[in-house]
Amino acid sequence: MNLQAIEVLVPRYGIAWYPWAVQYFFLIALSYASLWLTVPGLIFNKSRWLPTARIAMLVCVSTTLVGPVALLADLHQPLRFWHFYGYPAPWSWMSLGSFILPLYLGAVIVFAWMSWRPALKERSREHDGWFTKVAGWLSWGDWQLPRPLVVLVGLGALALSLGIVVYTGAEIAIVRARPLWHTYWLPFAFAATGMIGACGLVMLLNRISQAKSADVNRQMLGVLIGACVLMGLVAFTWFLDGVNAVDSSVAAALDSIKNSPQWRATALWASASGILLFALAILLRLRRNLWPWGWLLGLLAIHVAWMFRWVVLMNVQTVARNSAGAHEYHVAFGSYGFLGILGTFGLWLAAILIIDLFIPWRGNEAKAVNDRSTSSSSDVSQGAPSHG
Repeated sequence: MNLQAIEVLVPRYGIAWYPWAVQYFFLIALSYASLWLTVPGLIFNKSRWLPTARIAMLVCVSTTLVGPVALLADLHQPLRFWHFYGYPAPWSWMSLGSFILPLYLGAVIVFAWMSWRPALKERSREHDGWFTKVAGWLSWGDWQLPRPLVVLVGLGALALSLGIVVYTGAEIAIVRARPLWHTYWLPFAFAATGMIGACGLVMLLNRISQAKSADVNRQMLGVLIGACVLMGLVAFTWFLDGVNAVDSSVAAALDSIKNSPQWRATALWASASGILLFALAILLRLRRNLWPWGWLLGLLAIHVAWMFRWVVLMNVQTVARNSAGAHEYHVAFGSYGFLGILGTFGLWLAAILIIDLFIPWRGNEAKAVNDRSTSSSSDVSQGAPSHG
């Protein structure tokens, strides 16, 4: 009797996406979610939402500027980004995203400029010095900006933001080789957690910028609770699809948790963080005297949004596709690890500081309050200028 032994060697492939990708997906989600938060104040002209819209626009512009930088860094060869345009591939979501992203960035910048222009014009008239000159340059003259044009550009930015939501979710969900990614519920989860993170960052900046608006915290707590409920519904429906053998990613997720202590710990931490965030959001929403502590809840919300993307993009890549078990991944200290993560947040902080230095994004709060109290019709007719 002849016995033949066959040895199968499977190479260990390194991860394809590094923490730069986590930073991009996190920042771009904050961008489109914060843009949605500006809609009541800047498009529907709700005066009580103007303080929220001001902070949300600051978040939107800063994250929109920094997000593509992280994306370029994750391309491994950033100077070859022009290949997306030189060799377009309409069947690829990543290729489609390379066309949507610049359009979205441009629409956000124009919409923000239209929203900030009245405040820039006011600064150029009332003060002397270097900042007055910069404000005069940025305001680009003293002509009147039509309100319908502001609304039209805002709606265009919103339409493009939906394209960002679809392409960022689809380019991951389309990967059949990884069942944990291959689910059509992923884009909805990205959008829900993006809104959670955006609400948290708005509440944090509401405290740091010394605005300390009770209305901002109240509104963000309401939206945050809704986003948590939506994320819970997405997770529950995804699980039901798996139970009914509709979605194979559920079985892959359960198998990963069963065979990996690290995955069990991650799942427990994620579940506990989400439940704690939801419970504390309801508590703060019901207790007005606790609203000043909303910035602490904001930090937790930011953590939940970022951690979700880390699990989806990084932990999933440790699940072996061609061999048993899981591959270990340790975050390096260089530019593809901790330094890259800190550098991206540092770049975002620099963008925030530069905008705060040259752009009067807070507007004239006293004038706005006086205008709202004396003439509500004037507030409706001016539209965007009341934001500045």
